[in-house]
Amino acid sequence: MPEDALASWLAASNAEYVRERIAAGDSPEYAEERAAESNAQYFPGGVPAAGQLVFDVLADDEPVGVLWLGPMSPRHPHDWWVFDVEIAAEHRGRGLGRAAMLLAEEAARDHGARRLGLNVFGHNTVAQHLYVSLGYETTAINMAKPL
Repeated sequence: MPEDALASWLAASNAEYVRERIAAGDSPEYAEERAAESNAQYFPGGVPAAGQLVFDVLADDEPVGVLWLGPMSPRHPHDWWVFDVEIAAEHRGRGLGRAAMLLAEEAARDHGARRLGLNVFGHNTVAQHLYVSLGYETTAINMAKPL
């Protein structure tokens, strides 16, 4: 992703992350805290930390989505994570999400990763089906009950 697009993507990504966490049951305050912690770790000063990769997903040479991946922590450089993959709604259903995930696997492998993980919110069943079709397996399930 070009540097001049990174700041606006990061702001939009943070807002979406907060919305998703709230939809998953987190308080707005906790969701905001998690977003701030993530920024401090992975985008200090608004730029990607070492090893963090942010790609534009292109269709016909136009950006239609984004892919962000990198090592989960410096202590585990071979365990990589897809932090965000998003295709604009009007471009979904064309195989671009699948292509982005295959790019993620290739990029992670090229950077020495031995494992690639991701989180998908429980209400996002379309994405869950995509990941299963690509060979991803469930490693944990978080559950909650409103009181």
